[in-house]
Amino acid sequence: MGARLGPYEVVSFLAAGGMGEVYKARDTRLDRLVAIKVLPPDFAADPQRAGRFEREARIISRLNHPHICSLYDVGYHDGSSFLVMEYLEGENLA
Repeated sequence: MGARLGPYEVVSFLAAGGMGEVYKARDTRLDRLVAIKVLPPDFAADPQRAGRFEREARIISRLNHPHICSLYDVGYHDGSSFLVMEYLEGENLA
C-alpha cells in the first residue's frame, strides 16, 4: 500500500464499516503498528456524520480497559478525518 496519513504509513486494509475503513499502519515516529479508522471525505462534509465521528473519538479517548483498544491520536489529511488506535493481532470478532 504505502500511502501516508501524516506520520502513519498504511500497511494493509483491514475492514470497512458504517463509519469508514480501517487500515493497519505503522507509526513512523514510534515504529509501532497501529490501526487507523478513516472517515470518508463525503462523510466529513456532512455535519451530522462528522459530529458522530468526533463524538466517537471523545468517547473512546475516555475509556481505559484492557479489553478495549486505546486511542492514540486523531488527525486530518487530504479531506479525511482519522482515528489512530492500538493495533491488536488476532481474529476479527465481528
